[in-house]
Amino acid sequence: MKELLFDRFVAFVSLVIFSPVIIIFLILIWAQDFYSPFYIAKRVGKNGIQFDMIKLRSMKKGADKSGVDSTSANDQRITAVGHFIRRYKLDELSQLINVVSGHMLLVGPRPNVKRETDLYTDQEKQILSVKPGITDLSSIVFADEGDILKDSKDPDIDYNQLIRPWKSRLCLFYIENRSLLMDIQILWLTVLTFFNREKTLQKIKTLLLKKGADKDLLTIVSRENPLIPTPPPGSTQIVTER
Repeated sequence: MKELLFDRFVAFVSLVIFSPVIIIFLILIWAQDFYSPFYIAKRVGKNGIQFDMIKLRSMKKGADKSGVDSTSANDQRITAVGHFIRRYKLDELSQLINVVSGHMLLVGPRPNVKRETDLYTDQEKQILSVKPGITDLSSIVFADEGDILKDSKDPDIDYNQLIRPWKSRLCLFYIENRSLLMDIQILWLTVLTFFNREKTLQKIKTLLLKKGADKDLLTIVSRENPLIPTPPPGSTQIVTER
């Protein structure tokens, strides 16, 4: 309860501070096609309960009807303003409203669509035991998700083969080691990544090393080697269909 109250307070203050930025981009997004600047995305939260996650709209009207959930950097659905707000994660600022409403925390596993959580292994389902957050270790390590999926013929399959296995492992590691101090460190690292990504990844590696992360996870967070298809945690099979 104390954690939720703290997050709500910080989120409310942050909304007030960032409101001028949010308002400016709301106007810019609306001016592109005179359509709602908000995108209400259904996401799966704690205990598998769906909620409406609020994002600043970065895609064209009706883009969600394509049936593709993963987004590459060169996705034709992304608008001109959308490319900018996605690059600097400004589309996530409106999720502070979700924190104030109690559906999300500042730090926690990033919420996913039901089509993805339906694929979770029994081990991955532990991710749904906590409230989702605006940022976490995996969203920092894979902040370049769009670039990873760039030119992909099937972004959803590539996401499940290359990114999901390690995102899930990072989420599970976070849940096992979460604390207020760790949350504060992740918030700081989230800010730091905008200024020095390499330094941020090294700090995450150091943090995970101190907490006993295995060699494979430490190697991945360094992001020095190309990602290869890997089974998700709790499975020995690489995802081949979705």
